[in-house]
Amino acid sequence: MDLTEYPAARSGPAPDTEEAFAQVMAEVTGQDTVSVDSDFFADLGANSLVMAQFCARVRKRADLPSVSIKDIYRNPTIARLVSALAETEEVPAEEPDPAPAEPPRRASRLEYFGCGILQATIFLAYSFLVAQVLGAGTDWILAGTGLLGYYLRAVGFGAVVLIILCTLPIALKWILVGRWKPAEIRVWTLGYVRFWVVKTLVQRNLLVPLFVGSPLYSLYLRALGANIGKGVTIFSRFVPVCTDLLTIGEGTVVCKDTYFTTYRAQHGLIRTGPVVLGAHSYVGEMSVLDIETRIGDNAQLGHSSSLHAGQAVPRGQSWHGVPAVPADVHYRRVEPRACGTVRRAFFAVRQTLTAVFFLAPLVLGLVAFVLTTLPNLSPAMGLGSAVLDFTSPQFYGKALVLSFVLYFGLRLAGLLIVTLVPRLLNLALKPGEVYRLYTLRYTAHRAIRALTNLRFFKTLLGDSSAIVHYLRALGCKVSKKEQTGSNFGLEEKYENPYLFEAGAGTMVADGLSVVNAEYTSTSFRLSRVRVGARNFLGNHVVYPAGARTGDNCLLATKVLVPLDGPVREGVGLLGSPSFEIPRSVERDSQFDHPKTPEEFRRRLAAKTRHNAGGMLLYCLAQWLFFYGMLLLTWASDVYYDLIGPPLFAVDTVVFLLYGIGYFVALERITVLVRPLRPVSCSIYDRRFWRQERFWKAAATNAHLQALNGTPFKSVLWRMLGIKVGKRLFDDGAGIIEKTLVRIGDDVTLNAGSVVQCHSQEDGGFKMDRICLGSGCTVGVGALVHYGVTMGEGSTLAPDSFLMKGTEVPDGAHWGGNPAHEIRAGRRQLAGKS
Repeated sequence: MDLTEYPAARSGPAPDTEEAFAQVMAEVTGQDTVSVDSDFFADLGANSLVMAQFCARVRKRADLPSVSIKDIYRNPTIARLVSALAETEEVPAEEPDPAPAEPPRRASRLEYFGCGILQATIFLAYSFLVAQVLGAGTDWILAGTGLLGYYLRAVGFGAVVLIILCTLPIALKWILVGRWKPAEIRVWTLGYVRFWVVKTLVQRNLLVPLFVGSPLYSLYLRALGANIGKGVTIFSRFVPVCTDLLTIGEGTVVCKDTYFTTYRAQHGLIRTGPVVLGAHSYVGEMSVLDIETRIGDNAQLGHSSSLHAGQAVPRGQSWHGVPAVPADVHYRRVEPRACGTVRRAFFAVRQTLTAVFFLAPLVLGLVAFVLTTLPNLSPAMGLGSAVLDFTSPQFYGKALVLSFVLYFGLRLAGLLIVTLVPRLLNLALKPGEVYRLYTLRYTAHRAIRALTNLRFFKTLLGDSSAIVHYLRALGCKVSKKEQTGSNFGLEEKYENPYLFEAGAGTMVADGLSVVNAEYTSTSFRLSRVRVGARNFLGNHVVYPAGARTGDNCLLATKVLVPLDGPVREGVGLLGSPSFEIPRSVERDSQFDHPKTPEEFRRRLAAKTRHNAGGMLLYCLAQWLFFYGMLLLTWASDVYYDLIGPPLFAVDTVVFLLYGIGYFVALERITVLVRPLRPVSCSIYDRRFWRQERFWKAAATNAHLQALNGTPFKSVLWRMLGIKVGKRLFDDGAGIIEKTLVRIGDDVTLNAGSVVQCHSQEDGGFKMDRICLGSGCTVGVGALVHYGVTMGEGSTLAPDSFLMKGTEVPDGAHWGGNPAHEIRAGRRQLAGKS
């Protein structure tokens, strides 16, 4: 083909598709003319954001075929793109239309506010019930004599609390619901309130961390009505709600961070439906199982994959991707070991006895220390009287000193524990060995994973030069040769940090999950994992042992890291299943990066100083919060004799409101000092350093999760700066840069969904606004990137990745990774048969 060039846009319809595409490309790239044989990335300098804008403009042209970002990367010239589209036949729907036959009736103001009032009333009633139990238990423990008497009574009370925590959610589920059936529940109605009560009790059970990876999990789900076979092992902390609709065959493994909730929210409705996992099946890490999905016997679903409604993996097959497709990859790669019922039962009994005889007395002892012993430390420290006198100004100064010593003393002790204790436990484990589950080695492995993944130190030191030294102290082999100042973000997870290695110059955004422990239902094996040099890993990447990537790779957000094929080097990988993209483009290298080694050292030193200030502010904020909690706890002790057990109910509300108010104020102050605005800059720019401080201020979000599924979540989002419309239903979404987000009326955000207004790629940082139109739905585990606009009534399928700059038309149904329109077929080329 001749190197024909077309000028920028002119009036009138395009004479053919190539010319029309060239016109649009000239517009978005700012070129005067564009050749049909010019490579979008190498010749035109476009990046993924520019190409997303190109796709959006093409979709607005009725005379042009729809183009996805995957089409762009597979065919990076106009000539190749048009040729590929011409060969594409009309594509049928990839999924059934998820929209209801008739749009659900919107909730009235009375239903909406009435639901909130009823939820608040139920919460207060539950708090009062808990207060009565705690009050009676406290009085009974204090009636004992001697240290042994206190301990035995604490053990007895702990056993009672354990029984209540186990049985109350189960009993209320059977009383309020009976058996779950496939149904539609309109949100904000009485039926929804019943659903919310059961969901909250089942998922927020304080014993869930104890259940994860234990036979107790299967017992808990069976008691809730699930059909669970023998030898099932579940590592995901996301507890299914409509348990009667869940079937898991014997010997199945469900890896961590997997959603199989048996319900989803969409367009103002809660839809419940079955999820079936066959015998000896395998579900990979960070996957999503929508309702009405099935995995056959001995079948596998890979990491970072999902099944959308109506999909089924046939018996014995392996699938991966979003939505999943057949794959010739084995994700279950560990040999089973003998692990019978007796061993499982013994492990469950040992866990229960540990909780009763150790954890319960420890927690009660710490509470007693704070209430009684801690104030008596005042005279020993030269701070005068130990009397809790809230009318004395001197008292608050003494309490401030005590809180400082206690808070930072505990943090220092915690640092020593997480760096020393796991190292000793790791001596019992060797990489490559296949160990039985539910043994002492398995207990050591669980302890290592729990201790080395504590969030405080990673939040404190992440996004700074200090995080490399902390990870090395944990046992990770991360290089110090090429310090960037942002080698790792605030959140990384390791099954075993002593078996993780990252090459020089590698940078990792938030949400990395290193899978260096592989499981069957009876065994586990530890393996070494190495990320090559000069890599960049985006958000929410699962990096498994045996990954086929080497040096100088870019792994995009939510990418499926391949376990087959040649070792990829010098390329980028995008999507699930993943495909190759350019490692970098010229347009992304135009940031104001340091030009010389001397300038780099100077700007890195300046960034380190700025980060150190951010870390000090973070510690200060956390300490002052602890100080306030300490004062409230002492006040409860002072007034307990006057009010009695009902005071515990008041405390629950006060502590919740205090936590919400404190961290909302902290984040708002941070934004008021430095308002968030769209930006594109180097990570060595002061604007990025300020953003890193904001992330630390916004990192504490436990108070947000307490309001999931209630109208109060909308109030909280407004307090944090989001422009929220009417009747938002938020079932557990994460929104980071709140002031850059606009949400319309009747929007639905599902559990685990993320609205993220920023992206960091290598040394570049970009941030822009996001708009979610009225009536749109973001599916379970889906991620909406910066610069995105979702039209009114549109839907994003579960686990999908809506790339930066994408514009979703009104009423469209999108899904996949990267997301594309999946309901309607592709329009035919204009003028082509």
